[in-house]
Amino acid sequence: MDPQLESALEQESPMFVQTARGASTAGGVLTLHGLTPSTLYFSDRPQRIVGHLTSAQFVDLWDQGENSFAQDPPNAVLSFLEHGDEAPEDAVIVIKQPMLGTETLAYAFDVLEGTVPTATGPVTLFIDPFGRPLSPVSGAGMNRRDRRRERRRI
Repeated sequence: MDPQLESALEQESPMFVQTARGASTAGGVLTLHGLTPSTLYFSDRPQRIVGHLTSAQFVDLWDQGENSFAQDPPNAVLSFLEHGDEAPEDAVIVIKQPMLGTETLAYAFDVLEGTVPTATGPVTLFIDPFGRPLSPVSGAGMNRRDRRRERRRI
């Protein structure tokens, strides 16, 4: 891993996005099947950054740095893409212990909100920044959304 990229990711606190053709769960493990080869990242203001790294680089970052995911496992939103009303509601989970395969990436996980089906079609996993849980269940995130809604109404 490029030390400059690692330092930039730690300082800018980007969120990460992984997509796959499907997912399955068994024994407390979520497996993303048909994983795209790259993990996207992006940050918000004041300095917006966007980019991608290989999923292998993302897994290598897992235990790096002061606020590593190994020390403070991230919350993530698992979002499903199914036709019509068949799509399950998004689920908020905590992901741990990534295990990278050829076209799979598996995580041990705990459910915080929602239900994770045993098998599903296309999925997107939105992963919180290092050491900063900003998922839909965080109080800071909910308060921020409420303030935005109030501003839009004015």
